[in-house]
Amino acid sequence: MAFLLQAIVAFWLITLVFFYKEVKGVRERDPAATNTFEILFLYSGLHAIVLHRIAHKLWTWKLPLVPRAISQFARFLTGIEIHPGARIGKGLFIDHGMGVVIGETAIVGDNVLLYQGVTLGGTGKETGKRHPTLGDNIAVGAGAKILGNITIGDNSYIGANAVVLTSVPANTTVVGVPGHVTKQDGAKIEKRLAHAQILDPITQDMDEINKRLEEIEKRLK
Repeated sequence: MAFLLQAIVAFWLITLVFFYKEVKGVRERDPAATNTFEILFLYSGLHAIVLHRIAHKLWTWKLPLVPRAISQFARFLTGIEIHPGARIGKGLFIDHGMGVVIGETAIVGDNVLLYQGVTLGGTGKETGKRHPTLGDNIAVGAGAKILGNITIGDNSYIGANAVVLTSVPANTTVVGVPGHVTKQDGAKIEKRLAHAQILDPITQDMDEINKRLEEIEKRLK
């Protein structure tokens, strides 16, 4: 038992060394993360990333079966499914994480934030590159679906439950089903995704229609 405990502690110390950017990203982005010990032992998003790094390395060595077995174990342990073929950059933070799915040919850049229920998936049975590419410094809200071989530009924000089917340029915010590009008064919103502050173009159009109807009703009276 003592040996097992020592092995576990040694493993997470190694994790702290090699996954310093991920741990730092959690501390910076999650106000509930009070200390490094808690992050190492209790954050399922970090655990999923650690196991994915191992599975991905074995995948690149073309080792059969084992990478997928590690991926499935990570899914069972954390509720997060990352295909071993996916390419994940540094500083990824998966907040809560339950239900997150990242497909085989997905590419995720540096310092990306994913909330629970996010899917980086395909749109059919096409072959080759069939999953999305995310640039750097991107935040994806809870339940959002980014599907197909599309690119999300750097510093972009995908709102909660948005469904994105086309590529998105850098420095933009996307909301709605299907996703619509909107802006925050011409400036980027803060890196911690504030769902309540995102402008919805559909809602804006409805508000504009209501205002016009009110003006018409006043004239008719």
